[in-house]
Amino acid sequence: MSGVPEAALSGASAVLLLTGALFCLLGALGLLRFPDTATRLHASSKAQTLGVLLSLLGAALRVPLPYAGLLLLIALFQLFTAPVTGQVVGRVAYRTGAVDRNTLVVDELAGRIAPPDPEVAAEPNDIGRTEDVRGGGAEGPEGGAGDGRGREP
Repeated sequence: MSGVPEAALSGASAVLLLTGALFCLLGALGLLRFPDTATRLHASSKAQTLGVLLSLLGAALRVPLPYAGLLLLIALFQLFTAPVTGQVVGRVAYRTGAVDRNTLVVDELAGRIAPPDPEVAAEPNDIGRTEDVRGGGAEGPEGGAGDGRGREP
C-alpha cells in the first residue's frame, strides 16, 4: 500500500469488520426482541445498514483498489435502498393497522392516510375462510379465531 504500515491497515480493518458484525448482531437482536413494527423497522434499517457499511469499509481496506471501489459502490447502493425499503414497509404497516397509532409521538400520516377499515380488512379467500389481511388471525366457518399460524389461541 502507499505509505501506510501493514499492521495499522490490518488493525483498522479488523476493528471495522468486528464493529460491523456487532452492529449486524444488534440489529438482528432488535428485530427479534422489540415489541412493535415501528421499533423493529428501526432496528432492521439503522443498525443493519451501519453494520453492513462498516463491514464493507473494513473489507475495502484489505482488497486491491478496483475491488475496493466496487465495495464502495455496494455501500452507496445500500445507503440508497435501505431507507426507501424501510419507508415502504413502514407505510404498509401503517396502512394495514400493524402500527399502534396510540404509541406514536408524532403522527404525520394521520391526515393523509385513513385508518384501516375492519370491514374491508377481512376478505374471504377462495376456500371460504375469512382471513385478516392486517396480519392477525383467520376465522373459519366454525367461528373460531386463530393467529394465522395453525395454532389455536
